[in-house]
Amino acid sequence: MTKVDFLLHDGLITGFTITDHAEYGEEGSDILCAAISSAAYMTVNTITDILGIVVGVEVKDGYMEVKLEEEDAPKAKTILDGFQLHIQGLKEEYDEFIKIKISEV
Repeated sequence: MTKVDFLLHDGLITGFTITDHAEYGEEGSDILCAAISSAAYMTVNTITDILGIVVGVEVKDGYMEVKLEEEDAPKAKTILDGFQLHIQGLKEEYDEFIKIKISEV
């Protein structure tokens, strides 16, 4: 099961952590893992390359952590809210394979 933890500060997403594999399909052909990973990378790339915001990113097998400075969160709000909406949509479709947590920091 993939776990996605959204980090919020004053109601704004300041980062997220994705852990574990969805195990929806075989490794290398798991469409759910691919959907989550693709959305996460698109989110990070848009924030860094389009908005020019520096983002802390750590990636390992089955793990991705993304953190923004609190003052940058308002600029990235639409993109991060869209990512959260996408993950929530995937959870509705694949409920037993995704867990969402929201943590106030």
